[in-house]
This record gives sequence, C-alpha cells and structure tokens, in this order.
Amino acid sequence: MNPDLADRLAPFRAETLGRGIPPEDVERWIALARPSATLVTGGDGPVVGRFGGPLMLPADTPDPWFPLLATLDCAALPEETTGLRLPPDGRLLLFGFPEMTYYGGTAGEVVHIPEGTPVEERNTRCPHVFGEEGDGFDATDALALHEQFPQEELRLAPDVSLPHHFLAPSPEPGGETITLPGHPRARDLAEVWHETCGGIVVDGPLRIGGYAFHECTETDPVADAAADAEEARRHRGDSAELPAPGEWTLLAQWDIGLTGREGSTLHWVVPRQDLPEHRFDRAHASFFWNPWPPEPPRGSVPKRRGAPRTP
Repeated sequence: MNPDLADRLAPFRAETLGRGIPPEDVERWIALARPSATLVTGGDGPVVGRFGGPLMLPADTPDPWFPLLATLDCAALPEETTGLRLPPDGRLLLFGFPEMTYYGGTAGEVVHIPEGTPVEERNTRCPHVFGEEGDGFDATDALALHEQFPQEELRLAPDVSLPHHFLAPSPEPGGETITLPGHPRARDLAEVWHETCGGIVVDGPLRIGGYAFHECTETDPVADAAADAEEARRHRGDSAELPAPGEWTLLAQWDIGLTGREGSTLHWVVPRQDLPEHRFDRAHASFFWNPWPPEPPRGSVPKRRGAPRTP
C-alpha cells in the first residue's frame, strides 16, 4: 500500500491505543487495510468515468435488464489504487437498480467492453424503469427513482479501507456467527474505525475495491452477497457451483442517497478468481436498505437484514 495512505490511519491507531486496545490487536487490524478508489463528482482528480450517459454496447451483447449507473475507464483504475486486478483497458459498465430482490436475486450486472470494440447505442429491458404500455405494472415509484440517477463525471481519489464488520459465520454446522477469527477485539476495532473513518477516508458516492459496508454492518456484506448469489443459483436450478463466500471481493459500492432510498447501498461483488480472467458474468449486485420511516415505498419487498434507524 502507498505509504501516504497507510499514514492516514494514524488517527485510528492513536484512538484505539488510547482506549486500551492491545497494540498487537491494533496492528493485526491495520494489517488488513486495503487500497481503494473513491470516485467523486468534484475536485481536481483525474476523470476516470461518469455516472449515466448513453448506453453503448457491442452488437452481440444482450440488452441489459438493469439501467446503466456508471461507465468506468479501466486503464485509469490501476491495481495499486483499487487493490483489484481489473482489465488493463476498455470500459467497465455498472448496471443496477435500488430495489429489493427475491430468492437472492441480483440487483445489477457488470459488463466489460475491451478497447476498440465497436458499439451501438442501446436500451435496457427493465419495464418498471421505462414503462411498457399494457404491462400492468405501476412504475410511478421506479420512474421517480430512475429520474434521480446521477449524470456527472467521476474523478479519482485514492483511498484506504479497513473492515467495518466484526462477525463471521460459525465454522460449526448450524452455528450463527462468531467474532472474526484471529481478532478477539474485532467489535471494538470496528467501532473505532466507524467513529474515526469520517476524518480519514474520502467522501464520495462510488467506491471501487476495499471493504464493503452499509448502515448496519456486522457481518461482511461481500460474504452476504456471495451467499445471496448461491441462493439465486439454487433457485434457478443452475448446476454450476460458485466459489465459497470467502473467495469473493467487492468490485464497487454505490452509496445511493436518492430521495425515497435514503440509507441504501448497492454492492457489486465478484469471485476474486474471475478478475484476472476479465470475466464478469458471475458478478452479483446486492441491495441493502435501512429505511426510515420503516415502511418502504409501494411495491418493494421488506429487507432481510438490519433494523430501522431510531429517530
């Protein structure tokens, strides 16, 4: 990791030691730090992509179901900045929609277009975003959300990331969760990170790489999303096995902030082994929402994790 980014963790280290957390526990936690890229819509960093814009795809790529959120320049997102082995060139397209899904289904998809590939302007197949006459679906809420999707350039801010979660699945059959193995003070360390990270990390709407988080992070959202992908595979009757949850990584996180989806997050996760192969067909997008007031908008499905915020 870039030493300058590691130095930014000094406030976290000082606060943890000041609370009496043993130095060896603190250093083991800091050793988990990962580089990440926060993409912002202002500042003077290099432009690495954009929110929105026309959807341009190769002729042989199927129409995506979800609307386009962002297009990223892979060459402008090197591994030393993101911690990810992204393709060395071309564009990475993130699709998604902030809505709960059934049976672990994905809330988005990812497409990589190699440099120099001919493309044509396309549209999505999602009727509840653009509406279709006679489809019988009330798209009022969905249309209001889609109209708020950002349409701006995205600039790069190198960042640093530590875990927000402190629990892991139990190794015992039928067990629930345990403290992260090897980190007996994980809950305390995650709490200090939650309290100090606002003065350390960059505030931006889209994050590439690093650790995933949302408003109720206790277990790793990446592992949770990977478990959802496995549930969806079984529900489809797909015989192709997926890697274990611990073998997935965060590709991107959108901290949504749309009116009607306050407190929500989209995570795109991918099997780590797929990145060097430049394949994204197994990518899975997981939507988390912690609504307040607790009643979600019309047509949505109650969330499965977390709890409503208290006023």
